[in-house]
Amino acid sequence: MNRLICALGLAILVAGPAAAVDIQEVTSPGGIKAWLVEERSIPFSALEIRFRGGGSLDRPGKRGAVNLMTALLEEGAGDLDAQGFAAERDALAASYGFDVHRDALSVSARFLTENRDEAVALLRSALTAPRLDQEALDRVRDQVLAVIRADDTDPDAVASRRFNALAFADHPYATPIEGTVESVSALTRNDIVTAYKDVIARDRIYVGAAGDISAEELGLLLDALLADLPEVGAPLPNDAEVLLVGGVTVVPFETPQSVAVFGHAGIPRDDPEFFPAFVANHVFGASGRQSRLGMEVREKRGLTYGIGAYLASFDLAQLVVGQVASANERIAEAIEVTREEWARMAAEGVTEEELDEAKAYLTGAYPLRFDSNASIARIMVGMQIDDLGLDYVNTRNGKVNAVTADDVRRVAKRLYLPEELHFVVVGQPEGIEGTN
Repeated sequence: MNRLICALGLAILVAGPAAAVDIQEVTSPGGIKAWLVEERSIPFSALEIRFRGGGSLDRPGKRGAVNLMTALLEEGAGDLDAQGFAAERDALAASYGFDVHRDALSVSARFLTENRDEAVALLRSALTAPRLDQEALDRVRDQVLAVIRADDTDPDAVASRRFNALAFADHPYATPIEGTVESVSALTRNDIVTAYKDVIARDRIYVGAAGDISAEELGLLLDALLADLPEVGAPLPNDAEVLLVGGVTVVPFETPQSVAVFGHAGIPRDDPEFFPAFVANHVFGASGRQSRLGMEVREKRGLTYGIGAYLASFDLAQLVVGQVASANERIAEAIEVTREEWARMAAEGVTEEELDEAKAYLTGAYPLRFDSNASIARIMVGMQIDDLGLDYVNTRNGKVNAVTADDVRRVAKRLYLPEELHFVVVGQPEGIEGTN
């Protein structure tokens, strides 16, 4: 494992910010596509795989099955039980990560060149022959249930759950991917096997690789790792309609501080005005004291320790969403100021000074994301899923710099809709009555 740690450190130093990133599109002999950034200076590679669909593919009444299945992928595979799999992974100085989100199941792998074949073979066993043992299932289920119960006592989690339920109704986005105590407690091993078959399939794979590997080597690796997966998984859900209407929902909760999640429908990632919207949101709601919300709600009035808003671009829906927490006796004022700033953004857009500062920050910070092979691999997968094109890394800052104040004013009128703004407030807020 020490060898892997050393390699990771070197990867961060070597793959630091650069003026350009050379991305190659690779197609394996078996037809599997991937994007590659070749960096041969150190004997280390990172691989990122996404299976589109993720938690949204839970079957009716089986919420939490994909999440539980994902947690079991490294709990034994083939002839290796959970302990045997972990021991083999550590002996190879390899690292694997399995995670699931609304829209994708992600697999992250890091390995040394000298152990590449063995590390890939072990990962292949986790993807093609996971044991999904009942003993491991019961143990991991208990861990998931502990997380769900903890969220039941967390006002932030309660607020997000209610907001999503109001926004998405009966769509999978409406409920947490972890499921509920009732749904997870009722899951059987057959449900987990079904979830595995629904999600892990070749028709929804996106791959990014970075490091000490050539295009030819990556092509052979892809076939060795993924060619034996099923061709087709479960159908993806339909797009989600955002059902929020303007108003306030109050969820009583015994706490001295109320939490509010707020927002409404957003803008698609492929909208021609996405970049003006992106810049507008940085000025308006980026985390930190210099955004409009941060300045007006936190700095000038001291109503909160932090407030922010962001563009949430999911595969099947888009939101403009934010969050703030304040003392029960002050949350009403925080909400009122947020409403006022929402309306001001729609009416006025941004100043030239705000625009210049936003561009400088967004273009200066972007190269810093490429700080390791693992980061590069993740970014490339996201680019593929969003259909951004091979040259996006090298053209993105130009798109930011091309945004004008008129562009922002135009998109702000359609993006920030104060009459549609909905607040979910969890706590014991004073001076606030629910309207829904």
